[in-house]
Amino acid sequence: MRFQRTAVSIAATQAALLWGGLALAQTAPAPKEAEKIETVVVSGKRAALQSAQKIKQSSDEIVDSIVASDIGALPDRSVTEVLQRIVGVTIDRTMSKGDPEHYSVEGSGVSIRGLTYVRSELNGRDSFSANGGRALNFEDVPPELMAGVDVYKNPSAEQIEGSIGGLVNLRTALPFDYAGFKASLSAKNTYSTLKGKNRPEVSGLLSNTWNTPAGKIGMLLSLATSKSGTRTDAFQVEPFYPRTDAVAGQTGTYWVPKGSQWRTLEFDRKRDGTYAAVQWKKDNMESSLTYFQSKYKMQWDENAIFAQIGSPYNISVANGQWDGNGALTYGTLSMKDGSKLDFGADTRTSLRNSTTRDVGWNFTWRPDAQWTLKSDLQFITAKTNSFDSTVATGAQMAKETLDLRGSIPSLVFDDADRAALANPANYYWAFTMEHMDRGKATEKAWKGDAKYNFTDSDFFHDLRFGVRIAERDAETTNSTGNYHWAAITQPWQVGWNISGLARLNDPRFSGDTYTHEFKNFFNGKASVPSLIMPTLATATGFPTSYAKLQGYHDILCAEQVAAQGWGSCDKWTPATLGVDPALTNLQKESNRAAYAQLRFGDDSMNIDGNVGLRLVRTQATAHGSTVYTGKAIPPNTTGVSVPVIKDFSETKDYTNTYTNALPSLNLRWKQSNELQYRFALGTGISRPDFSQLQAQTTLNQDFAGTTDQNSGVTNVTSVTRTGSAAGNPMLKPIRSNQMDLTAEWYFSRTGSLTGAVFHKQLKDVIINQTSIIGLPDSANKIQDFVVTSPINGAKGTASGVELAFQTYFDMLPGAFSGLGMQANYTYVNSKTKLYTPVNQAYCTGGNSAANVNLNLNGCDLDGRTFGNLPLQNLSKNAFNLALMYDQGPISARIAYSWRSKYLQNVNVNGTQGGDAIDTNPSSPTKGQTNVAWALPTWADGFGQLDAGLFYKFDDKLTVGLEGSNLTDSLYRQLMQQHIGFKTRAVFASGPRYTVMMRYSF
Repeated sequence: MRFQRTAVSIAATQAALLWGGLALAQTAPAPKEAEKIETVVVSGKRAALQSAQKIKQSSDEIVDSIVASDIGALPDRSVTEVLQRIVGVTIDRTMSKGDPEHYSVEGSGVSIRGLTYVRSELNGRDSFSANGGRALNFEDVPPELMAGVDVYKNPSAEQIEGSIGGLVNLRTALPFDYAGFKASLSAKNTYSTLKGKNRPEVSGLLSNTWNTPAGKIGMLLSLATSKSGTRTDAFQVEPFYPRTDAVAGQTGTYWVPKGSQWRTLEFDRKRDGTYAAVQWKKDNMESSLTYFQSKYKMQWDENAIFAQIGSPYNISVANGQWDGNGALTYGTLSMKDGSKLDFGADTRTSLRNSTTRDVGWNFTWRPDAQWTLKSDLQFITAKTNSFDSTVATGAQMAKETLDLRGSIPSLVFDDADRAALANPANYYWAFTMEHMDRGKATEKAWKGDAKYNFTDSDFFHDLRFGVRIAERDAETTNSTGNYHWAAITQPWQVGWNISGLARLNDPRFSGDTYTHEFKNFFNGKASVPSLIMPTLATATGFPTSYAKLQGYHDILCAEQVAAQGWGSCDKWTPATLGVDPALTNLQKESNRAAYAQLRFGDDSMNIDGNVGLRLVRTQATAHGSTVYTGKAIPPNTTGVSVPVIKDFSETKDYTNTYTNALPSLNLRWKQSNELQYRFALGTGISRPDFSQLQAQTTLNQDFAGTTDQNSGVTNVTSVTRTGSAAGNPMLKPIRSNQMDLTAEWYFSRTGSLTGAVFHKQLKDVIINQTSIIGLPDSANKIQDFVVTSPINGAKGTASGVELAFQTYFDMLPGAFSGLGMQANYTYVNSKTKLYTPVNQAYCTGGNSAANVNLNLNGCDLDGRTFGNLPLQNLSKNAFNLALMYDQGPISARIAYSWRSKYLQNVNVNGTQGGDAIDTNPSSPTKGQTNVAWALPTWADGFGQLDAGLFYKFDDKLTVGLEGSNLTDSLYRQLMQQHIGFKTRAVFASGPRYTVMMRYSF
């Protein structure tokens, strides 16, 4: 079993030291293989690397590991940050893939070899968060509780299915990992320079073992609590519009953004972890019971200004400067009609609470020298809930001067600009927006395994086989409207719905605001004006505070109705949670798996390996509904016939059953004691996320035509039947056939050079595209509705190379012999091909799920598509470089991690809209600004420098200092347009410094 603890894992855990108590092994053994490795009892830091290298060399699979030697010894503030140190692993740095305007200092999503199809485990068992997906949010897990983190890159029959990119297994210690009594205490304090605040972390472990008449018994308790506080400052630039009239006397086309803006986000997180384990062993039987709980509480508060100009085609530019593609690099923006530039100034708060609890019981019996039987039972529960609230004032300025000539966008403010932004008369109450969600997921799983050792065979080592039964339930619920935006007063409402704007200098609408100063912006490298914004209490006071603000609209609406003599004022209603069934996703999944795996080896040829087959049957049930709403058909129609279909709403359970056969082969050839090669073939699957399986479908029938006012006859010219689905319960898993080839050279006790070539062929990749759903009409004839939903609609490949090197320079004299280096590099290339290609050169339609061309290819502001976009979240190049020093009591590390540019998403908040120019020469609306647009958003290449210095007074006490992002690296976001990649945003988070102490006894 992969989670079995042996003397080797004990030695590795106690002795490994890299980065102040850390061992990084490019290939660590699957724990199931540890029992065949000779126990190596070592001490000291060099011996730790030697032990890790021995484990790597003897492994049965391709696995990358980071191992902590003591409680609280992992080098980063989150498991996500830890993972980025491993070759082939990259992390994203946005809080949400659908809203990349918010930076994540500690990282977020994990990709392995360029793919996000990653499965997570805790001690070899399934683990997940209640977020509609299948994997853990690794940032939710306390790294202080981890004994190690393993990344498996090629599948084997013995592993639980579900990963294509790779499998991340989080490991905790067991009492028998320590020789008797063990106690550790770790304390840290982290200071964020940009936030200007300290945040503490404390973790501890207590473990002991006893020899009793009933057998050897061990107990372990580990606790961790930590707070994290960071701040992010950002400049943002709006997308560029093609203009032929932005400058007086202009000839040709210039590209002009509708503004630039800035924001500050204050992030605070509290994370608590509890882990307890009881272990027992007597004669040929042993058992363990573990309990793991991770609680995560997060709140971030944001103050931001953003452009909300009504018509960007009304902007004029003075003193303009332009690049070679005609894009603005410097200029002053104003409105041609003399009106003011409109901006939103919002106060936003977002809170999330998440809890994951895991209980596992394992029992092992060895009745004789040949047989080993194991039983493993698990129950896991994950919960999450969130509240997100935005309240905004509107700000109006006569002009805005942009300077985009440098690496950081800059805004130029004169005295008149600053005076305008300080004047309440230039502000009004703009809008409110609330969102709530909650989720719960549970799983019950049992695994039974058997191993038969071939004691009388020189070629066959052992046969492993077993079964696994798992039942998972998942439920997620969103509030009505999802993100429920509601205008208080907007300029476009004036004159028909309201008599004017609810300005802050009007005594009726004053209060609930304050002047926010953006102090120390970009660590003092930039200066921006203060803004009048809603108080935080106004954002957190939902729904009472919202009702008060929306009442301002009612006052002005009543004035407008009275003045014009007609109209009505609809009352604002708050979003609710759990009322609309269409916003609830209920899923049940049953998995049955059986496997057999044969391990073999020929000592005369120095070849060994394993071959196996895993059979998996999945039965998924989604509870949902189909709703049809049709347009009323006039009594007298001619022309195209309009089918009569009665409106209905049908609740239904959708069941999808499929079986997958997953063969695997792992071979190793030892050319010598120093040089060996591996070859692996396998098939893997990645099941759809539960959010993609939601069974809520909405169908609509519409028609177009003209009505003769005299006869009352309607001549129908066309009928359309469309629909959209929140998900597709009949999705199949993504499937991958993959190959790995490695070469490993161990040229010294602490030195190795390894390389890997990999290739993955993907089938049934999930994309949003159209499918057909049929409904019977009144004549019982099936009418087809074109529905946009997730489908298995593409295939592709991901291929690449991994290189890793580590050594200490022992040949150097004296103290210099403590110098060492670790380096790794990953190259990944991908291709995707749609089963049904979408090749339109021009954009049409609105921004909806049905606009497949928009969502897959992206559309520019000139109405042209992009196409040929790569897989999302895939960087072609990534590397890590660490310089090490370990001599005597001193241990030091300087580490740099970097990844190249990658596509984040296509149609996301901030870079989408509906006013692109229709440039299609065959379109009847050519020249109009009525086309939906969505720019591909990219993360630019990003690297971060971290360092650590530790001093070990004795075997018990270690103190240290760590620094993250020491060079104050800026994270740049790009938006793709036909004039090139333009800066969308630049984020600054500043350095962080940590002082720490670890004490063991």
